[in-house]
Amino acid sequence: MTTTTDIAVPHLTPELWARANRLLIRKALAEFAHERLLKPVPLGEDRYRVHSDDGTVEYRFTAALYALDHWQVDPESVTRHGAEGPLPLDALDFFIELRATLGLSDEILPVYLEEISSTLSGTAYKLTKEQIPAAELARSDFQAIETGMTEGHPCFVANNGRLGFGVHEYAAYAPEAASPIQLIWLAARRDRATFTSGAGLDYETLIEAELGTATLERFAATLAARGLDLADYQLLPVHPWQWWNKLSVTFAAEVAQDRLVPLGVGDDSYLAQQSIRTFFNTSDPTKHYVKTALSVLNMGFMRGLSAAYMEATPAINDWLAGLVERDSVLQAARFSIIRERAAIGYHHRQYERATDRYSPYRKMLAALWRESPVPTLAPGERLATMASLLHVDGAGASFAGALIAESGVGATEWLRRYLDAYLVPVLHSFYAYDLVYMPHGENVILVLAADGTVSRAIFKDIAEEIAVMDPDAVLPPAVERIRADVPDDMKLLSVFTDVFDCFFRFLNATLVSEGVLEEAEFWDAVSSCVTSYQASVPELADKFKQYDMFAPEFALSCLNRLQLRNNRQMVDLTDPSGALQLVGTLSNPLAV
Repeated sequence: MTTTTDIAVPHLTPELWARANRLLIRKALAEFAHERLLKPVPLGEDRYRVHSDDGTVEYRFTAALYALDHWQVDPESVTRHGAEGPLPLDALDFFIELRATLGLSDEILPVYLEEISSTLSGTAYKLTKEQIPAAELARSDFQAIETGMTEGHPCFVANNGRLGFGVHEYAAYAPEAASPIQLIWLAARRDRATFTSGAGLDYETLIEAELGTATLERFAATLAARGLDLADYQLLPVHPWQWWNKLSVTFAAEVAQDRLVPLGVGDDSYLAQQSIRTFFNTSDPTKHYVKTALSVLNMGFMRGLSAAYMEATPAINDWLAGLVERDSVLQAARFSIIRERAAIGYHHRQYERATDRYSPYRKMLAALWRESPVPTLAPGERLATMASLLHVDGAGASFAGALIAESGVGATEWLRRYLDAYLVPVLHSFYAYDLVYMPHGENVILVLAADGTVSRAIFKDIAEEIAVMDPDAVLPPAVERIRADVPDDMKLLSVFTDVFDCFFRFLNATLVSEGVLEEAEFWDAVSSCVTSYQASVPELADKFKQYDMFAPEFALSCLNRLQLRNNRQMVDLTDPSGALQLVGTLSNPLAV
C-alpha cells in the first residue's frame, strides 16, 4: 500500500508556492521589460504598471533601472489587480494573461507553462533548504557552493524546467538537492561504440583509472556469467534516469540482444553540477568529471549527447589547450581550460537510419570525461563557480559582496583582479584568434586566493560551446567543426551579449544595489581592464578599430524570445548567429 508519507511533497505548501510565484513574476517583469516584450508604464516614484493583453488585469511594481536597460524589480512591491480589486500572484495566470504580448503560440504555451510549473516547484524546494548566509557560503568548499546556488541562469525565466524528472527524481538528481549519485555502467559492443581520446590517453588507461581493477574484474565476471567477453565491449557510464526511463525501453532491442549489457553501478559517488548532466567525483575529486546524455527538456534544449558529435570532442580540446599554452597573453593571465579528454558514443543503427543527425534519438547514449580542476590548485587556493557571484542570500547579501569584504582590498581592486582573470582571456581570444566561448557563469570556474580575490579563471564545456569566426583560420581537419560563418558586424556581439548583457549586467546591479560600489565605478573598472589589455598588444590595433569595444551601442540579443518562440530547440547550433532574436540596441556603458 502506498502511504501519504510515500507520496509527500513537503515543499508544495501555500506559503512556499506563493513565495515562489512572487519571485518568478518579479523576474519575468524584469527580463521581459529588458527584452522589450513588456513596456512598463511609469506611475511616478519608481513605480510602474503592466497591463494584460485584454487590459482587465494590471501588475504594479517598483523598479530601479541600471546600465544595459536592466530592471531591478523589488519582489515585495509586485501586486496584481483586476476590476474587483487585488488578486493573488499566480505565474501561470501571468503567462496566460500576457500570451499574445509574449508571442506564445497555442503549441508552445502549454509546454512553457509546464516548464514554469517545474521552475516554481524547484524554487519552492530550494526555499525549504537551510538558508546559508552569503559570507558563510563564500568560505565553503567547491561543491557546497555548486549545490548552494538558488537561481540558475540569470536571463531565462523558465530556467529550471527539467521536463521528464518526477518529484522523487528531482530530489535524487537535481544539483540543489545535493544527493550522492552512483552512475550506472553499460557494456557496449565495440562494433556499435565509438571511443575517442586526447593525446597521451587511451581507452584502457582511462577506464582502469576511473574504475579500478576490482570493479573491472566484477564487470568482467558479470559478462562472463552471460557467456560474454569483456574484450568485445567498451564500458560507458549513464545517468540512472536515462537508464530507467529511456535506454531500458527505447533501446530494449539492444539490451535483449546483448549489444548493450547493464553491469550495475560503479563504486564512486558523484554530485550533479548545475548543468544537471555533468557529475563531479566526490569519492576522488582528482578524477574526471563525467558528462552523460540526459533526455530531459530543460531551458530550450533536450539535454542529450550525440555519439557522432562527441567523436571530435577530445581533438577540439587538445587544439584549444595547445593554443592557450602557446599564447603569452593568456599565460600571463594564468588562463586555462579543463579539457574533455575522452568521449564515447553508442550508435543505434536503426534509429540512425530512421532519423536525421539532429534527432534526439541519436543523442540518447554518449558520455565524456572532463578533467577536474582540483589537481591544479596551489596551497591556499579554492574553487567557486562564477555563477556564485550573482548569488544573493535570503537576507539580500551577495556572494560577490562577501568575497570583496573578505579580501580587504576594496571593491574596485577586487573587481579589477576578477576582470583581469576573466575578461582579458575573452578579449584576447576574440581579437587574436577570432575565437569565442560561451563564458556564462556556469561555464567558468574561478580560482580564489586565500583572501577571496580571484587569481585566475578556468573555462569548461569547450567542444560544444566555442567557435572560430575567421574564415581563413587554419584548423586541423578534426577541429573544423568549430568554424562558424558569422557576419563581420555580428562577431563582437557574442562578447557584448554573453559577457556584458548576460553577466556583467547582473553583477553590476547586484553590487550597486547592495551598496558595495557605485555604478560608474563598476563600468570604469571594466573600461580600464579593456584599455589596459589593448595597450598591452598594440599589434592588434587594427582589430580594435574594426571591432570597437567602446562603440556607442550594440544590438540587444534576446534569450527569452528564443525560448518563447521554440522551447524544444531554441537555436540551430549549426547557424547560431542566424537564430538570434535581435530587438533594437543597448547603450554601451563603456562608451561613456
